[in-house]
Amino acid sequence: MAKQASEGSAPRHVAIIMDGNGRWATRRGRPRLFGHQAGARRVREIVEACPDLGVEYLTIFAFSTENWKRTQAEVAGLMLLFRRYITKEAQRLLAKGVRVRFIGDRVRLDAKLVALMDELEAMTAGNTKVHLTIALNYGGRDEVTRATQRLAVEVAASRIRPEEVDAETLSRFLDTCMLPDPDLVIRTSGEARISNFLLWQSAYAEYEFVDTLWPDFSAACFAEVIEGFAARDRRFGAVKA
Repeated sequence: MAKQASEGSAPRHVAIIMDGNGRWATRRGRPRLFGHQAGARRVREIVEACPDLGVEYLTIFAFSTENWKRTQAEVAGLMLLFRRYITKEAQRLLAKGVRVRFIGDRVRLDAKLVALMDELEAMTAGNTKVHLTIALNYGGRDEVTRATQRLAVEVAASRIRPEEVDAETLSRFLDTCMLPDPDLVIRTSGEARISNFLLWQSAYAEYEFVDTLWPDFSAACFAEVIEGFAARDRRFGAVKA
């Protein structure tokens, strides 16, 4: 079991860029999809570690709007993996008290996958132990663009006055409108970039870039990062006396 974080020190919302699946597989002489399968299994462990660590909200970056540029075979394999993950894990997530939400643009996704996503969201809607959000066909710039379009419709219809539009107003139109902003963003695999993930929401998030590839990022690794978060001095733009 992961070590429990000190009371009051844990980030309420952790977001993770799950990077390194392909390299993990390549180093083992296996196809990239083998790494993605291993990465999907790792998700369960991290989700189930959250309650002991004091993490209420977990958001994971599963597939970006840029990932469509990968080979057709890899994209097709990932979409099949998402369907299998939802089908396999649904009852366990329900039993563990996990509420699942999906963010991202669903228009381009397969109808069968979207139906499974809708079903899982509805099935777990009453759960409150862990709030798991899966970013699927998600991009931060795309999200803000879609939010702005929805907001513009409201302004054009005179339901919102232009002078009423501020940061809080726009936030209500984001995919994450039901979530608190992330306190901590973790990226695995040694890469030090944010890759268009939760750009608006992470304005004051702490970042942790770890060298471990995602399939090797255990609950113990997760707990270590959570413990390190407690030592950070978060000022949100202010200067302490």
